[in-house]
Parts: sequence; C-alpha cells; structure tokens
Amino acid sequence: MRNRMYRKMYVGIASLVLACLMVPSAGFAQDKSDALTDALSAAWPGMVKNVTVVDWEGNVLKEGANGYTCLPTPASLTGTAPMCMDSEWMQWADAWQNKKPYTPESLGISYMLAGDAGASNIDPYAEGPTDDNEWIREGAHLMILAPGALLDAFPTDPQNGGPYIMWKGTPYAHLMVPIGSRTER
Repeated sequence: MRNRMYRKMYVGIASLVLACLMVPSAGFAQDKSDALTDALSAAWPGMVKNVTVVDWEGNVLKEGANGYTCLPTPASLTGTAPMCMDSEWMQWADAWQNKKPYTPESLGISYMLAGDAGASNIDPYAEGPTDDNEWIREGAHLMILAPGALLDAFPTDPQNGGPYIMWKGTPYAHLMVPIGSRTER
C-alpha cells in the first residue's frame, strides 16, 4: 500500500520538478543505471545508501528506508536537475502540482546537490526566463520548508550572498540555501 501511494506521489513530483525548471532539452538517459546515478547525484553521500530512487514513470529504481526520495533530471531539461525530497517536500510537491493550498506542518529538507537548470524566483509556474521574473540558475543547494513565520527574516534577493526565499507570498515559498557556486550551463 505504501509503495503504491508513494509511486503515485512520485509521478506527481515528476510534474513538479519539470514545471519548476522548464527548460527545453535533449533528453533523459533511458538506462536505469544512468537514471540512478543522476538521481543520486542530488544527495549527500551519507544518505545515498538508504534513499528511494524513482524514475519519471514512477518505477522504483532503488528501494530505501531513510524517508528521502530521489528523482533523476527530467527528460525535458538541459543540464542536470536531480532532486532528493523528504516527506514534507512530497506533500509540498503534491500541493504545488495541483495548485492546492499548502502550509508546512514540519521542517522539510530537499537536496539539489547537482544544481538546477533554473527557475523564476518569484513565479512558481514560470516556464522560462523573462525580463521580470528573476530567473535564477542555482548551483548545489538545499531547499528548506518551515512552519509559521520562520522564513520571514530571510531576504528574497538571490544575489545577496546567502540564503534567500523563493516564491515569497505564495503557499510554495521556501528557503534556498546555496552551498556551491553558480555556473552557467
């Protein structure tokens, strides 16, 4: 039962990441080994052994038991954008994908240690860069969800030299914590 529920959520997450990082691309490695390697590149080494990894069709590539789910880079993206999410982020992703209200019930952590292909800093549904949507390509980073007003003290400027709030004023606001350099891809 749990696996079926999570597989359904994984397919939803695929849409989340795809829409979050909408950049046209050459494609995703169809090989299970390549997808597994890509997905695990988002995780920190200490968590790799026990994460669950799923592909974009919801197939479990690796069973895990530490509460994190890793997904490879979506087929539609250029570059890399794998992500590892905890259960709070899985709830967030379902709400975002279905445009439902969301309020974090606990601290949530998502790893994107391979960086991403870019997203608007202000519009959760932007499909690409525009003159006014603050498009940002982030290097290795963590994303943090927190209940209440715990994130309110952080700036929204991704150029401030530290953590910043992405999508402030929306139910999908979260703290971006850069931990690697930004490189043009």
